[in-house]
This record gives sequence, C-alpha cells and structure tokens, in this order.
Amino acid sequence: MAIAQRSEPTVSEDQINRAALQAFFGIAEDWKLTNEQQRILLGSPAESTFFKWKKLKDGRLSLDTLDRVSYVMGIHKALRIIFGDVKSVERWVHAPNDAPLFGGRSAIYFMTESGHLEDIAIVRRYLDAERGW
Repeated sequence: MAIAQRSEPTVSEDQINRAALQAFFGIAEDWKLTNEQQRILLGSPAESTFFKWKKLKDGRLSLDTLDRVSYVMGIHKALRIIFGDVKSVERWVHAPNDAPLFGGRSAIYFMTESGHLEDIAIVRRYLDAERGW
C-alpha cells in the first residue's frame, strides 16, 4: 500500500511581501506612528518606495525589511498579550519607560533613534522576557 504524498502549499514571495506590508501598516495605525517612524522601522526606504508600499500594500521587500516587520509583529503580539487592548499598547509604545533598557525614553524612540534592526530586536526580546517566554 502506497503512502499518499502531501505537498506543502506554496507561498509566493509576492504573497509574503503583501502580507508583511498589510500587517506592518495595520500595526503602525494601531500604534499611531508617524510616516517617519514607519519609514525608520522599515529600514529607511526611499520616500517614494515607502509611499508606494503604504498605498498599495505591495512591493518587493528585502530580507532586512522582512526581519524588521517580523520583529514589529512580535512586539505587537507580545504587547497585546500583556495589555489585551490596542489603546494600552499604543500608550506603552509612546510613553516614557523607566525600565533600565529605555532609560526614561519611549519604546518607539528607542527603536527609531538609530534605525538599527538590532534595536527593534532588543525590544522584542525584552517583551518576550517580560511575558515569561
């Protein structure tokens, strides 16, 4: 008796890029981010590229940009688990934070000050530790 082969559904690069951009811009709206903050979190693409992505929720993304979106999604998920509602998440993202990591600065300031991917990753790891992951 032959075992049936299951094929994994294939997801195209275009589908991944569209899903990433839709998720990112939804989170950016929840967090009430400025266009400049959004651009920095995405890795500072050219303004024309950024506005095309924002309008169409479509475009070609680098692995760096996909990593950035993934971290932002993880941060948003962790905050939703911790706080439960979008308003509290937005407040946390923008409020001064007295945790040693932030030194009185907001999380969004921490993540966008230098524009480095590692700063977004640090916030993600911080929140994972806060929620016991």
